[in-house]
Amino acid sequence: MIAKHFSKYIDDENLLVFASGVSNSSTTKEADYTREQDLLLHTLQHHPQKTCIYFSTCSIYDASLQHSLYVQHKLKMEHFIQDKAASYIIFRVSNPVGFTPNPHTVLNYFVQHIKSREHFTLWQNASRNLVDMDDVFNICDQLIQTQTIKNTIVNIANPVNYPVINIIAAIEQHFAIKGNYTLAEKGSSPFIDTTAIQPLFSLLHINFNSNYLPGLLKKYFPTHDV
Repeated sequence: MIAKHFSKYIDDENLLVFASGVSNSSTTKEADYTREQDLLLHTLQHHPQKTCIYFSTCSIYDASLQHSLYVQHKLKMEHFIQDKAASYIIFRVSNPVGFTPNPHTVLNYFVQHIKSREHFTLWQNASRNLVDMDDVFNICDQLIQTQTIKNTIVNIANPVNYPVINIIAAIEQHFAIKGNYTLAEKGSSPFIDTTAIQPLFSLLHINFNSNYLPGLLKKYFPTHDV
């Protein structure tokens, strides 16, 4: 999903966009993480003078997730790039939403379980930060093109977190299907500082209002195949 959006940079002489990563943030397979690290090292060695654009995760700010293997791996890759790359921009992205078959993304997971009426456990104290992949690209692209930042980490996220109960309610309303889930007394809500990118919201005509979440569902999850 990220690679397709940033394909315009594939032949860029100055930028290396590293869009290969671990697709399942819940995986505990060490080989999945080693694969990305080895590929990143190999790629940096072959493009030593390019500015590395790397996509990390805002889950770093979530108390319930920050000790996971995935988050710890992402932090390790950030430090790796800071040490090895000639120059870099690290974008910490929240939960991007787009056209992807990956069943492990937040909305894909919830939508698939609700549509199939399959039972799942819902962390009632959790919130998730959802952002349109098109908006992710436009914000990052603007920052890259203006060349206003380098050797820094930037959060790319919605200024609003959605309680997962509200996300489920929006999906249920969108498909007119009641989800089959059990509430668990778990989860937390991350604080993601978006101060650095907020001036771009109006410039790029991105409106994170009450219609944003229903708009994501309408855009990426058609109801005609239910």
